[in-house]
Amino acid sequence: MFVHRVPASRRAPADRRLPSSAARLSRAVASMFVVAATVAACAGGSTDTPGGENISSGSRHVNLIAYATPKPGFDKIIPAFRETEAGKDIGFSQSYGASGDQSRKVARRVPADVVNFSVEPDITRLVTAGVIDKDWKSQHAPYNSTPFGSVVALVVRQGNPKNIHNWDDLLKPGVEVITPNPGSSGSAKWNLLAPYAAESNGGANPKAGLSYVTSLLRDHIRVNPKSGREATTTFEQGQGDVLISYENEAIMLSRKNNTAPQSQRVDYVIPPTTFKIENPVAVVNTSDDKAAANAFVDYLFTDEGQRIWAEQGFRPVKPDVIAATKNLFPGTIDKLWTISDLGKVLGKGTAAKNKGKDLTGWKAVDSALFGTKGAISRIYDAGGKS
Repeated sequence: MFVHRVPASRRAPADRRLPSSAARLSRAVASMFVVAATVAACAGGSTDTPGGENISSGSRHVNLIAYATPKPGFDKIIPAFRETEAGKDIGFSQSYGASGDQSRKVARRVPADVVNFSVEPDITRLVTAGVIDKDWKSQHAPYNSTPFGSVVALVVRQGNPKNIHNWDDLLKPGVEVITPNPGSSGSAKWNLLAPYAAESNGGANPKAGLSYVTSLLRDHIRVNPKSGREATTTFEQGQGDVLISYENEAIMLSRKNNTAPQSQRVDYVIPPTTFKIENPVAVVNTSDDKAAANAFVDYLFTDEGQRIWAEQGFRPVKPDVIAATKNLFPGTIDKLWTISDLGKVLGKGTAAKNKGKDLTGWKAVDSALFGTKGAISRIYDAGGKS
């Protein structure tokens, strides 16, 4: 167990019965709402820094559709890429939101060139929809087109007043936990997989893992934000005692301690047994400029790109950069479960229903736990009631 402290440092049609001036006013108001909704959905900004260069400028253009959490990383990555020879004339539009919701938007053919989601099933949905090629994972082997990741962490109030050190501590009487809804959020899946794996010994004792999730939802989760970023905001606003989150979110919050009000200052805990978070990226096959999209994705895997991810609290994937940035991720993890580990266990015995081969990886995990008939989905549907 590691406790990290930062020192005290969217027309409604215009009513045709209205006079023309009123009709124009109605249309103007409706347009204002469209603009406001668009800005809220994208939340990506148009400049590298306040008052800085407009990152939408360029003779070429990339639409990035991503889940909410990595926005701080992309805020640094995109300007750095635009400084390179490959990226100097490429402008960007960005949209951030809950991973599942973002994936469904792209499946409905919202313009996109590059996608980055919290979980692999959100890309698999786009493969099924014909938007992403089946071999997307081989784009950046051996990293399975996953340029960065994280681990599941527990964010607590400064001083850790509830004495939270491990997963069992979340079930103590009176502890209120904030985590998003797995129906919309990929980060919620990671958040639940960590204690499930810890309590079930990597799926070997599924009853124990599901019992834990049931107790957590029934007795300790009062709100279900749509995304990991919304969950973070909810916690910042004072709700909850513990935020289950990505380590990078925990790092981001802790870096605000010096300027945050006392009520918003945090510590964070890396449980000794936790889960590896892997966040894939892919190029959309309907892109108007695949070369630009591929160049951007390539940059994410460069040493420079990897270092930027690390500096923003995301764990890099290249071994040399991992070693060079180890000091940015303090603490000791005794057991780090992975999707591969869990999939091997949860997929056993599924061959008969899957063309003679057991499911593995996310296919096994999603089918067993999060699909429409998944065990954790059923727990959520029942509100944690048996």
